[in-house]
Amino acid sequence: GEKLTLVELRAMAERAGLSLGDDELARLLPGVNRARGQAAELRQLIERSAEPAGAFNASRRPQS
Repeated sequence: GEKLTLVELRAMAERAGLSLGDDELARLLPGVNRARGQAAELRQLIERSAEPAGAFNASRRPQS
């Protein structure tokens, strides 16, 4: 995937309600991009059929 820029990271931080200075954002950016890359790699390794079911139906009644 594409790497985030400092401008994009600043916008994301602001949307999350964080007030971070340019120096803080610049220090965070390499780690954020590394984590995003690792997450993308993991998503490619996990097959959809291997994922557990994510559905829960609370309205279903027990069988008698």
